[in-house]
Amino acid sequence: MFDMMNMLGKVKEMQAKLKEAQDNLVKVQATGESGGGMVKVIVNGKKQVIKLDIDNDLLKPSDKEMLQDLIIAAMNKALEEVEEKAREELKKATQGTLPNIPGLDLGSMFS
Repeated sequence: MFDMMNMLGKVKEMQAKLKEAQDNLVKVQATGESGGGMVKVIVNGKKQVIKLDIDNDLLKPSDKEMLQDLIIAAMNKALEEVEEKAREELKKATQGTLPNIPGLDLGSMFS
């Protein structure tokens, strides 16, 4: 019975740490670039685009399709990078709160 109460306390502690870590994901940032740095996208750990920078040389109507492709490529790079950073932040936040349970990967819960 005592072990069950102790485990419930650990679960509540982990939930609180996980919630705090999730709230802090807005501070985690990653940058993706394409076109040799002509397009840059910055995203946060909640997978929100927070900045888009486009080189003036790309702002020509005739380059619209290429620009769209470069933006998509930069966004995808930034999202891939921030996903890994966010997973690491969540893993650090919950480390040591619960025993290692085989098959329980907390980082994969948020991808």
